[in-house]
Amino acid sequence: MFKRNENGEGVTETAVMAALSTVIEPELHRDLVSLNMIRNLEIKGNDVTFTIMLTTPACPLKGKMEADSRAALASIPSIGSITINWDANVPADQRIKDQLGQSFRNTIAISSGKGGVGKSTVAVNLAIALAQSGASVGLLDADILGPNVPMMMGVEQMPPPQNRKMTPAESYGVKFISMAFLVKPDQPLIWRGPMLHSAIRQLLTDVSWGELDYLIVDLPPGTSDAQLTLAQVLPLSGTVVITQPMQVAASDALRGLKMFEKLEVPILGVVENMSGEFFGTGAGEKLATDYNTEYLGSIPMDANVRLGGDSGEPIVVAYPESAAAKAVQDVAAKVAARVSVLTLQKSTNFIPIELVG
Repeated sequence: MFKRNENGEGVTETAVMAALSTVIEPELHRDLVSLNMIRNLEIKGNDVTFTIMLTTPACPLKGKMEADSRAALASIPSIGSITINWDANVPADQRIKDQLGQSFRNTIAISSGKGGVGKSTVAVNLAIALAQSGASVGLLDADILGPNVPMMMGVEQMPPPQNRKMTPAESYGVKFISMAFLVKPDQPLIWRGPMLHSAIRQLLTDVSWGELDYLIVDLPPGTSDAQLTLAQVLPLSGTVVITQPMQVAASDALRGLKMFEKLEVPILGVVENMSGEFFGTGAGEKLATDYNTEYLGSIPMDANVRLGGDSGEPIVVAYPESAAAKAVQDVAAKVAARVSVLTLQKSTNFIPIELVG
């Protein structure tokens, strides 16, 4: 795994690894060496090159780890240039493959207690932001009765099936599937629970998703059959609760939060959408604080968010430098980090450690 300094002089592998063993991964609270996150170490003269293997390509704390690593290595006498490369190995929730047979490493539900809070818009932009970070991402439009993800992704139809399985559409690096592809736009779906259960299961199992780091699931609003079905069919790594800044919206979001607690689905955190002067701000953070869950951040109200959803060019693509897009990117990084920590905590092996003789 490591290449030693053949001269046996100057900067040594032992000294480098000892220095890096003092650098703590901020989310996992263990050092980079014991977590086996230091890979491909090369020493040429006094110059050092190595790779830090992250638990998600969307890691929000890369800057801190790089700064801490450089500071630790600076204590080695005669240290030359330091080159740090990055790679990622997203931990997998083994329950998903065991129960569903699909190669999803993690599954993340996007939920809300009521309609109209921008849940689908957040789900679409969150999925794209994760894909932009380098992750392999899928998006399941589980709002069976009101599917609109294809419009937001700018795709009108999905590819033809192959090998008797549906082929997901793809846009902006995200694979996605929706009931909107399978029914006419003016066709209402008036379905009872068993039909919803069957439809959600088919969209999970009868689609050639391939290997995904994250499957984002856009749930219908409220607390109904669809949420219960999903929790029964698909092991969820966690759920993100979306609310507006008003207290009335947060009250509805609380019901959704409590529902997932009863279903023993981890709450990844709360996002306050449409924050700003018009609707105010603060209810999302208060909800997170009152119920001891993480506040993932607020997404400011921006007309371009709506325009992007209508035109099929979401804001993280159309205006990536805008405040709203930056907020989504920050939320995506926090969600990915939270999922990694929770998945590793469930695992019997934290990160495989290889001993080097």
